[in-house]
Amino acid sequence: MSKQKAPFSILNYIYDKYACHKEADKMLIHTGTIGWALSSAAQIFGIVINDKIPKEQKMFLIPQEFADACVNILAFYTVTQTLASFANKLVTTGKIIPESVKKVLVKQGLADRIGKFDFDISKHAKLTGNPQKTFKGLKIGIGVIAMTIGSVISCNIITPLLRNKYAAHRQQKNIEKLNNPNPAWQNPQTPREMARAAIHHTYMQTFMNRGNLKV
Repeated sequence: MSKQKAPFSILNYIYDKYACHKEADKMLIHTGTIGWALSSAAQIFGIVINDKIPKEQKMFLIPQEFADACVNILAFYTVTQTLASFANKLVTTGKIIPESVKKVLVKQGLADRIGKFDFDISKHAKLTGNPQKTFKGLKIGIGVIAMTIGSVISCNIITPLLRNKYAAHRQQKNIEKLNNPNPAWQNPQTPREMARAAIHHTYMQTFMNRGNLKV
C-alpha cells in the first residue's frame, strides 16, 4: 500500500464503519474515548520529557497520572456505552416507536411483539420508504442523545466521584507510609534498600508538596 493511499484507506474504513451503518453514537463514543486516551498520553509524555522534574519524582507522577487516566477512560466508555446500548434497545424493541412505524408493524401482524425484549424491528419487520427512514433517523437521534447524556454524567458526576474516592484512598495509604515507614527505608544497608529509600523519600516529599497533606 502506498503512503498516499494509506490515509484515504483509513478514512474509507471510518466511513464504512460508522456512516454507512448509521452508527453516529458509536462514533462519538469511540472518538471520545480516543480523545481521553490521547489527552492522558500527552499528559504522561509531558512528564516524561520534562527535564525540570527529577527522575525519582517521575516514578511517582507517571503511575499516578496513568491511574487517573484509567479511571477517566473506563468511566467515560462504560457509562456512555451502557446508556447508548440501552437507548438502542428501547428503539429496536419498539418501546420508543414513531406512529408511522407502529402502523406498519400492526399491518404485518407484529403488534403483540412490540416492546418485547427479544423483538428487533430491524430484523423481524420489513420497513421500506418513509417508515424505514423514520425508524433509522429515530435510532440515530436517540443514540446520540443517550451518548451525550452519558458523557455529561460521566465527565461531571461519576468520574469526579471516582477520582476523589481514589485520591482519598491513595492519600490514606500515603499517610500510613509516612507515619509507619519501613525500617529498611530509615536505615538502608544494601544498594537496593538505598534506592528504594530514595524513591520513598521523593514520593512522600512530592505527596506533601502537592497539597495532599498539611504538616
